[in-house]
Order: sequence, then structure tokens, then C-alpha cells
Amino acid sequence: MATVKIKQIGSPIRRPESQRKILIGLGLNKMHKVVERQDTPEVRGAIAKIQHLVQVVD
Repeated sequence: MATVKIKQIGSPIRRPESQRKILIGLGLNKMHKVVERQDTPEVRGAIAKIQHLVQVVD
């Protein structure tokens, strides 16, 4: 299965609670942290909802 690397580039401070929960669900809780997740439609949808807080790393 393909994977995608996600890096947190934005702070969840002063963001809606739903966006904070998406970050935690992806395993991101600190700035510049990189996690690797399976490339599924659910993960891509979560990235799309918080695209201003994360970056897909090659």
C-alpha cells in the first residue's frame, strides 16, 4: 500500500476544535513533526480539511 508523509507547518492555536481533532487524529501535535500514513481517501480528506496547517512531503 502506498504511503504519504505529512508535516505539520501551522499551529492549532486559535483554530476550531474540529481542526485540532483532525491534527491529533493524523498523529500530529507539534510543529514540524512528520508522520507517515497510508494513502487512503480518508487521510486525503483529512489533509484537504486542514491544508493550511499541513504539507505533504515527498
